Amino acid sequence: MHETEALITNDAIVLGILMLILAAVFKTSSSDNKILKGFYSVVPMLLLCYFIPSLLTTFNIVDGENSNLYFVASRYLLPACLVLLTLSVDLREIAKLGWKPIAMFLAGTIGVIIGGPLAILVTSVFAPDLVGGAGPEAVWRGMATVAGSWIGGGANQAAMYEIFGPSDSLYSVMITIDVIVAEVWMAFLLIGIGKQDAINRFFRADSSAVDRLRDKMETFSKSITRVPTTTDFMIILGIGFAATAIAHAGADQIAPWIQANAPGLQKFSLTSGFFWLIVIATTIGVLLSFSPLRTYEGAGASKIGTIFIFVLVATIGMKMDIRAIGEYPGLFMVGAIWMVIHIVILIAVGYVIRAPYFFLAIGSKANIGGAASAPVLAAAFHPALAPVGVLLAVLGYVLGTYGAWLCGLIMQAVSAG
Repeated sequence: MHETEALITNDAIVLGILMLILAAVFKTSSSDNKILKGFYSVVPMLLLCYFIPSLLTTFNIVDGENSNLYFVASRYLLPACLVLLTLSVDLREIAKLGWKPIAMFLAGTIGVIIGGPLAILVTSVFAPDLVGGAGPEAVWRGMATVAGSWIGGGANQAAMYEIFGPSDSLYSVMITIDVIVAEVWMAFLLIGIGKQDAINRFFRADSSAVDRLRDKMETFSKSITRVPTTTDFMIILGIGFAATAIAHAGADQIAPWIQANAPGLQKFSLTSGFFWLIVIATTIGVLLSFSPLRTYEGAGASKIGTIFIFVLVATIGMKMDIRAIGEYPGLFMVGAIWMVIHIVILIAVGYVIRAPYFFLAIGSKANIGGAASAPVLAAAFHPALAPVGVLLAVLGYVLGTYGAWLCGLIMQAVSAG
């Protein structure tokens, strides 16, 4: 986005700045100062952890695009945090949440699949050039990659790039639109957390199942809480990173084997190493929740997992360059129309089935954001709820490429018409 080199290109310095930003946000958000309390009652802490790092990229202080910090956070810290967040999960209680979280997730998926073609149709009425183009420059090809990201995640987006073949320049613009439109929606979802009681009343929703899960997991955590020792912390880190190592080892074997022997499974993300990394890490965490290791929740396992997640959040924020909106306003408008259709379908289904706001938010974010964002948003409701986001995000990865492929074909048909 910027032609000149960023002021700071050393990732060690960039990491230090990001950690200082996170420390400042955490410190001020827990302050008793009246002004700060008032500020954080309106602006969610998590939103600042995304937004402030994005300013570093926007003002060319750091180069978020070429930094390796997101790769490190998503490949090393994310799998470890998924294990630590699911270490004390109670699957039976999650099962008691019933069918509504799945229904809201599928509503979000459908919203993306039909939202893309509808956004093209709406835009073509007043600005047909915006959604035109031919060959690799055809806008629908680029939008298909956004669909991959918005139903599953980065692996699904890369699969759509391979399948539909947009030009590299169009693809880079679409990645920017994907990130910024998704994060603006994330900001609204976070603001909604503070107003969830009013939203639940509007939906006539019964959130008792969510409250029961939160209370039960919080009670369990308190019942085993102890003053952690250095040994405890070392064991927790050992659990998280040993599981990450196993997940990487498994992914390195499974993904290439499927690619070689069953390439048709690509549309379900099963040839993606990142997909298997997330699935194996989550599975290990769930399996360990049936073992005595779950008591390490009492020594702060989920707190360390949460720290890892916030580092990831800061690196995601750093990838967002707000100036791009000024460079491609028309395409951002198409993305915004697409997102609004997704939101309208979510709200309509949520109202009909009386779904709590938590289900709407997580159902949307498990699609638009995947494993990197859904647990973050779930934890913003309450740290004990993070595993719900993890499990739904895995479902998003499975459906992502297939749903996006279908969306791409519909957008191609609409553009041709």
